[in-house]
Amino acid sequence: MSLTRINATAATLTKNRTEDSVSPISGMCTTCVDGCIGMCEIGKSAYRGHEVIYPQPYGITTSASEKDYPLDLSHFNIMGTAVGAIGIEADSDKAIFPNVDLEVRIGKDKEIKLRLPFIIPGLGSTAVAKNNWDGLAIGCAMAGVPLTIGENVCGMDPDSVIENGRVEHSPELANRIKLYRDWQMDGYGDIILQANVEDTVLGVQEYGLEKLGIETVELKWGQGAKDIGGEVMLNTLEKAQLLRRRGYVVLPDPLDPDVIDAFNAGSFHEFERHSRIGMVTEEGFMSRVEELRNLGAKHIFLKTGAYRPADLARAVKYASKAEIDLLTVDGAGGGTGMSPWRMMNEWGMPQVEIYSLLHQYIKKLDDRGEYVPDVAVAGGITLEDQVYKGLAIGAPYNKLIGMARGPLAAAMVGKTIGKKINEGHVPVYISRFGSSIEEIFIAAPELKKMYGDRFADIPPGAIGVYTYFQRLGQGMRQLMTGNRKFALQYIERDDIAAITREAAEVSGIPHVMDVDKDEVEKILNA
Repeated sequence: MSLTRINATAATLTKNRTEDSVSPISGMCTTCVDGCIGMCEIGKSAYRGHEVIYPQPYGITTSASEKDYPLDLSHFNIMGTAVGAIGIEADSDKAIFPNVDLEVRIGKDKEIKLRLPFIIPGLGSTAVAKNNWDGLAIGCAMAGVPLTIGENVCGMDPDSVIENGRVEHSPELANRIKLYRDWQMDGYGDIILQANVEDTVLGVQEYGLEKLGIETVELKWGQGAKDIGGEVMLNTLEKAQLLRRRGYVVLPDPLDPDVIDAFNAGSFHEFERHSRIGMVTEEGFMSRVEELRNLGAKHIFLKTGAYRPADLARAVKYASKAEIDLLTVDGAGGGTGMSPWRMMNEWGMPQVEIYSLLHQYIKKLDDRGEYVPDVAVAGGITLEDQVYKGLAIGAPYNKLIGMARGPLAAAMVGKTIGKKINEGHVPVYISRFGSSIEEIFIAAPELKKMYGDRFADIPPGAIGVYTYFQRLGQGMRQLMTGNRKFALQYIERDDIAAITREAAEVSGIPHVMDVDKDEVEKILNA
C-alpha cells in the first residue's frame, strides 16, 4: 500500500475520476479515458501548470503532509508508575497534577523565561500569518510563549522604506513586535526576529536590533516542509513588480511586457514570489553570529529543517562552537503548508529519525564536555501526548516543542467565532455553550482577572490561542503526574517506551517488553 496519496488530494483540490480504482504506483485512475475533463493532478496540470504544485486555495489555508511514515511519535507510549514522586513531596495531597511546574528557562544564561514549553517558529510574510497575527501575538504573549517573526516581512511590506538596499522603516514589522510586547506579562516569553537570505541583505535584523527593541534573533537554514526558500502568491501586478524591484525572484517576470499582457488578459491570476536558498559555511555562520552579538543581540537562535544527517551534524556542531542559545530542528512534513505539495510529502528526514539522530549527535558533544545549546524540536506536533514524547525522546536536551499549525488553527477558529458572535449568527455546534465571548471561551474569566478592563481589547483569535495553550498545559500536567514527574527538568527518555521493534531500533528507546527488566528481576527475586 502506498504511503502517500498520489495524483489526487484535497490539498490541491484534485481527485480521481475512478476513486475506488486507482493505481498505487502512479496514482492514476485504473482506466484513464479520452474525454475526461482532468480532475486529477495530472489533468489539472495540463491546463493550470505550476499552480497545481501548491496547496489550494493558497493563502487562506494551512496544509499538512498526508504521508503515512513508517515511524512517528504514536509508535511510543508514555509510561506511568505507582511509586513515589520526583520534584515534589511524595504525599497524595501534594502530588496532584495542578502542582506540576511547566515553567522553563532557556538560553546559555537561562535568561528567557517561559510559562509553557512551547515556541512558535517563524511565521513570516504569508497571508495566513499576517491575517492572524493579532491572535497569535497577543495569545502567545498572554500565555508566556515565545513567537518568531519569520522571513520576508519587511520585504513584503509595501510601506517599507528601503534606502541604499537597507530597510530603514517597516510599519508591518514594527506593529508585529509591538502587538506582542504590549501584552507580555512579567517578562515571560519573547519575540524573536528571524532572517533568511533576502532579510540579511536588507539588514532586517540590524533594523530590529537598533530601532525596534529586538533582543533575540534567529538564523534560518530551512524548515521541515521544504528545502527551498519561502514562497507566496501575489495577486496584483503592482505588488509583483515592487517585489521584483526589491530583488526577489518573481515568476513569471512581472516586468516582461508579454507577461504583463497575459496577466491583464486573465491567462493567470497570481505571481509567485520565491526566496533564495542559503549557502551555509562554518566561517559564514560564525561571522554572522559575531556580527549580531556586536549589534547588541542578547540571544541568538538557529532554525534548521529536515536536511540530511550531515547537515544536522553541522547545525549541532556550529551551534555548539558559537554557543548559541537555542537550536530548533524541524522534521519532515512540518511547516504551515505554503510549500510545494509533493515536496512537503516526499522530502526530508522524518520526525522520529531526525529527533533520534539529533539526540545522538548532541550527546556525543556533551560526553566530550563541549557546549550544548538548548533544543526545540518541531514537525507536526499538536497535542500534549506528542509534546511529552517530543521532549522525552531528546531528554535532557530537548527543552521546547515548536508548533505553528496548531496555534494557527486556534487563532483562526477563535477569530471566526468572534465574527459569528458579532453577526449574531453563532453556529448550532457552538451555541450550545452560549452566545457571548464570556460564555463560549472557557478561559475568558481567567483572562478577565489577569487583564481587567483590557479584556475587552483582546481579539477572539488571541483568546483561542491562549485557551488552546492552557489545554495543552493541563494535558501535560496530567501525563507528567502519571509518571510522577512534577517539573519539566525531570522528564527523561525512560518516560516513554517504543511499542514497535523498529521504533526501538531507530530511537534507542527500549521496547515496551524490555522496560524495567533489571528492576523486575530484583522485585521478583526479593
